[in-house]
Amino acid sequence: MKQFFILFFLFTSLSLVAQNRWSITDDGGIEWSIKKGDIHTDHVEMSGKQVSLILTYGTDSEGLLICNKLLVFPMLRTIPNDTHASLLHSFGSEAVPSIKINGKEVKEHVKSIYQKGIWKSTSDIGNNATLEREISPSVNFPFVIEKFTIINNGDRSLKIDIEDLEINSRTHKEQGVYGAYEISSYTQNSGLYTLHPTESVSFSVIYTAQKLTTPQFTYINTDEEIDKRQQFVDLMFNNIQFVSPDSTLNTMFNFAKTRAMESIYDTKNGLVHSPGGGRYYAAIWANDQAEYANPLFSYSGYNTAIESAMTSWQWFSKYMNPEYKPIPSSIIAEGDSFWNGAGDRGDQAMIAYGAARFALALGDKETAKRIWPLIEWCIEYSKRKINENGVVASDSDELEGRFPAGDANLCTSSLLYDALISAIYLGKDIDIPKNKIEEYKKLAEELHRNINKFFGANVQGYNTYRYYEGNDILRSWICIPLTVDIMERSAGTIDALFSPQLWTKDGLLTATGDKTFWDRSTLYGLRGAFAAGAREKALSYLIGYSNRRLLGEHVPYAVEAWPEGNQRHLSAESALYCRVITEGVFGFRPTGLNSFSITPQLPEGWNKMELRKIIAFDNKTIDIEVLRIGKEVKTNIFVDGKLFKSIKNKNGEKINCKLK
Repeated sequence: MKQFFILFFLFTSLSLVAQNRWSITDDGGIEWSIKKGDIHTDHVEMSGKQVSLILTYGTDSEGLLICNKLLVFPMLRTIPNDTHASLLHSFGSEAVPSIKINGKEVKEHVKSIYQKGIWKSTSDIGNNATLEREISPSVNFPFVIEKFTIINNGDRSLKIDIEDLEINSRTHKEQGVYGAYEISSYTQNSGLYTLHPTESVSFSVIYTAQKLTTPQFTYINTDEEIDKRQQFVDLMFNNIQFVSPDSTLNTMFNFAKTRAMESIYDTKNGLVHSPGGGRYYAAIWANDQAEYANPLFSYSGYNTAIESAMTSWQWFSKYMNPEYKPIPSSIIAEGDSFWNGAGDRGDQAMIAYGAARFALALGDKETAKRIWPLIEWCIEYSKRKINENGVVASDSDELEGRFPAGDANLCTSSLLYDALISAIYLGKDIDIPKNKIEEYKKLAEELHRNINKFFGANVQGYNTYRYYEGNDILRSWICIPLTVDIMERSAGTIDALFSPQLWTKDGLLTATGDKTFWDRSTLYGLRGAFAAGAREKALSYLIGYSNRRLLGEHVPYAVEAWPEGNQRHLSAESALYCRVITEGVFGFRPTGLNSFSITPQLPEGWNKMELRKIIAFDNKTIDIEVLRIGKEVKTNIFVDGKLFKSIKNKNGEKINCKLK
């Protein structure tokens, strides 16, 4: 049986590689080498603190480069100032200056495209010359840079003519919260050049928009700005490192960190992480930020992300009230307004879940005390929503009515259960009265029982969960209990998740018989399968998913959904990918302000895996090394570079760590 699995796994892996459009480069990026007749287009999002870029790129039927840019300016608010009120503007080929060689306009026959937080293309433009494009958002300012470099690869000098092109327009002042906005694209370093053999010349196009009252940019040091972006990407690739025998997983993890932590915007009310996707900026959601992204940020060591999480807790806290009316699902418009169009989606359970995990892993007692009132309020709200069946009632779930969720759904109750467990850990360390902790313990025990009693069911032949009362088909969110250590129905649930009724080449369907998939549920499902110890099955599906998302047709990040949203690269989904590794493969779970547990799941074909540079528990650096030693595994845990604990045990056994 073991030999069969290895052969099947090898065949599957080879098939996936054969289908890949992209390949991993030596520096950890990805590259698409374009052959004649290779017609393909894709889109990718890149973000800075004041701008986001959705780049549509590819090749047409003549092999010419397609390169169109949609820029989003989150702090240039439009009217009405709602969720989607960020200024958007598209820049196509009309914004690119004419390039002539020896008096003839060039055509870009693209040969390769590369991505690693910065997008690059290399094209043949005739006359033994090459044109390289490099596209990057500014890290701190509201502009995007497109740098062009022409290289003379021949043995004759070339006459280069770069058009001095500038395009300006203004919005109507009645349409902007801050009046009219000026949108512009302009060329830097245009002119006439003689390019001798082996020489190169560079110029840039700046794409920007600003308030009329803001001083306009004069000259931008594009190399310096691109270098700042490169420094950010390098930082993302170097913090929280996953090292395994599988280069695709390692690389996807690095890319996911970048996308998860670049989508942070410098609003007038603080740094804010937002999903992106051309629609969701300068705003927070109880699921995307509180539940998905913030728990990762707490042990990332990236202060900008940590600050954005703190902003979100502050924004949510402003809506606490003595009547226990629900906190809005989303706070929008730089914190000035809110959206609550789907009613109570179980948002308080989402917030309590994320806030408690965040406070624990951050490990700062004073910060935890500041966050505690929000956690306590959200738990109390959710407690008041517990119905006669002992589970939590809500108007909908995070899919906001797209699919039925009944009067009480499995996800909300599971998240509240996890929030209670974290609150118990946290309460002990910040001196919360014992009677409150005992209350939470009792409630958690009751909720655990009632989740299994009320939601537990045989659905389409699988001993798993119904998602709500009356639900008789499999739903992707049956994975949620596995991610919060409710394991009584793990075997049937895992079989159901990876069954033909739910699993497709794009991951989990939302429901049996439908065509819709959301990556968030796929990533929760994979994390839950690892947590339940189904590491071999989970690994094969994780590798297949990662190949498709990193190296397939739409790359290089986790996506939101399909058919809705055209598979937008929403940021928090990438945070969930990282948590498949940290909390699924390694089972990392904070259990106090200075303690954690891990449950490493070393796959059969791996002899070693590492998780390096977790920065948590008051800025301690934690490195985890898992080695195969015969039939057992040896786990070495290092704290601030020194060996803290070394233990041999069975694969998949929990290890508790209390730091000094």
